[in-house]
Amino acid sequence: MKKVKVFFGLFILGIIISSFSRDVKTINNSIFLTKEISSVPTEEEVFSQIFNIPFVGNSFNGFKEAVAFKESQGSYNIINTLGYLGKYQFGKSTLKRFKIYNTQLFLNSPELQEDAFVALCSLNKWILRKDIKRSVGKKINGINVTESGILAAAHLAGAGNVKKYLRSNGKNRFKDAYGSSIQHYLDQFSGFNTSFIQANRRPIL
Repeated sequence: MKKVKVFFGLFILGIIISSFSRDVKTINNSIFLTKEISSVPTEEEVFSQIFNIPFVGNSFNGFKEAVAFKESQGSYNIINTLGYLGKYQFGKSTLKRFKIYNTQLFLNSPELQEDAFVALCSLNKWILRKDIKRSVGKKINGINVTESGILAAAHLAGAGNVKKYLRSNGKNRFKDAYGSSIQHYLDQFSGFNTSFIQANRRPIL
C-alpha cells in the first residue's frame, strides 16, 4: 500500500513539474517571438540622422545639402582657413560678382546664402551649357558624368577649370588647396536632379 502511495505521489509531482516547465517555455517564447515587422534605416538615413542632414534623396534640396555638408558641414556662419565663407564656402570675388560686399551680412543671412548658391549654379550652368550637352552620359576616367556632378565640380573649382577637365577628357586635372578634385566631385555628386536650375548668364539675387 505504501508503495502505491509513493508511486502516485511521484506521478503527481512529475505532472506538476512538467506543467511548470511548459509554462516557462510559453513565457520565454512570448518574449522572443513577434509577428510585427520592423524596418532598419538605410545607410543614407543613418548618416543624415548622425549629422542632422535632411534626408531628401536625389532632389535639388538633396544636392544643396550634400554640397553644403562637404563644404562646411552645413554651417552658415563659418569661415575657413582660406577665407571662404558660409554654408557653401563662397569666395569674396564670387560674392562681388553678385554685388554682395558686406561679408558679415552674408554670414548672418541664411536666405541670402541659399539664394547665392542657386544663382551661382544658374551662372555655371550657362557657362557650361555646351559642355553639359556634350559630356552628360559619357564616362571619363571610369566616372559617369552627370549635370549635378558638373555643377558641383564647378562650385569647387570654377566653371573654367571644369571646362578644361571635360574638354581634355579628364587629362587636365584640378585639386583645391585641401586636396579635393574635380574628378571626386563629379563622382560624389552624380545623379541629383538639378533640372530646377535654369541656365542664366546674369542671375539676379
